[in-house]
Amino acid sequence: MSRPPASPPAGAIRAAGLHLAPFRFEVTPPLGHSCCGGWIKPVEAVDDALEALGVVLLGAGPPIVLCAVDWTGLLNEAHAEWCRALAEAAGTTVDRVTVHCVHQHNAPFACLETERIVAAEGDLPHIIDLGFFQRCLDQARQAVAQAIPRARPVSHLGWGQAPVAGLASNRRVQRDATGRVLAMRGSACRDPALIALPEGLIDPCCKTVVFFDGAQKVAALHYYATHPMSYYADGRVTSDFAGLARKQRQRDEPDCLHLYFTGCAGNISAGKYNDGSPAVRPILTQRLYAGLVASEANLTRAPVTTLAWQTDAILPAPRASLQAAAIAEQVATKTNSVLTRNLAAYQLPWLRRLERKVPLALSALHLGDVKLLHLPGEVFVEYQLRAQQLQPGAFVCTAAYGDGAPWYIPVKEEYPHGGYEVSVALSEPGIDDLLTAALQRLLAG
Repeated sequence: MSRPPASPPAGAIRAAGLHLAPFRFEVTPPLGHSCCGGWIKPVEAVDDALEALGVVLLGAGPPIVLCAVDWTGLLNEAHAEWCRALAEAAGTTVDRVTVHCVHQHNAPFACLETERIVAAEGDLPHIIDLGFFQRCLDQARQAVAQAIPRARPVSHLGWGQAPVAGLASNRRVQRDATGRVLAMRGSACRDPALIALPEGLIDPCCKTVVFFDGAQKVAALHYYATHPMSYYADGRVTSDFAGLARKQRQRDEPDCLHLYFTGCAGNISAGKYNDGSPAVRPILTQRLYAGLVASEANLTRAPVTTLAWQTDAILPAPRASLQAAAIAEQVATKTNSVLTRNLAAYQLPWLRRLERKVPLALSALHLGDVKLLHLPGEVFVEYQLRAQQLQPGAFVCTAAYGDGAPWYIPVKEEYPHGGYEVSVALSEPGIDDLLTAALQRLLAG
């Protein structure tokens, strides 16, 4: 049975004259740069380049910018600086820009305030090389400025989805009778008992949206929810299986820019299918690549008649257990591990931000029956499935890992069950109600 068409949201405008300007630039960190917050081995070699890729939508009000970055995360001020640079280059406002990280771990995890905190200590690994960070912003401005004059007309969209076999699995699968998490499958897992457990709750499908100029693909946006690491912490920069699959697809179609967005993967990884050995990375790459190809095999196509860009914001309560004075002491205590001290240095900016009442931004791009949803943090997959249930007549694609300031965002039912993700979530369970209400507003037809 065919589903009913989604109604255009309030404020939708006619999309006649829509153009698309794809852009890309390299963001590979230099040798010696820290990876994943400084608590794993810094860069010793580069296996494949890290990239930032995006598109600028022109011709339907102020330009709209969508960007995906092969980094672990962009948090707080660092995320805002990326949005600001892209907005300036595109000639638009910051609220019409969304930037998301793919979340590979042998990559930068950038928070400028955290960098200032650890730099003041003098004995901790740096979070981000400020000169390198600024060069990336300069490249972003240049790439967008060069792309806009080459913008292509958008005649119609295509959209499709396909299941990805043998890749995503839920991390929180071993529980006691009360539901409490006893053990997790990480990005890699070698425990036969955990591997034998079912996949658990996932979103099995890769979703793809393609912008066409006549018969020519201009850009393809791919969405899939899993942590994108096969193995890491060896000092070798890589875009890992998500980036490698995207690059393989890019080689297939060099005239179409392929972007990859990680969905709500806070509790999802490849752990059931990945033992962390180097031999498995190409296997996972090919499984995701097959999903990318299959998602484009039978596209539904339609002209873009209406377009709407909607924004929202939430200001959650910080985790009650986070006390600024105690966290600052953790950072300053020289006998603590680097992991303990650097992790604490990421928590302080979140508390200070909420004191200043700087909210988390969310947005959605409505393109007829296609809705592209943009979320912050490491969101649990339940939110992605919830968004699809809110709009059963639409094709909803979700990109998470926007502003990474809140770290993990579990659903409220999971807080009592503990586990790693809950232990490092920086907000109270009430963030669920705030986020769900924002989803309803953003996706409303």
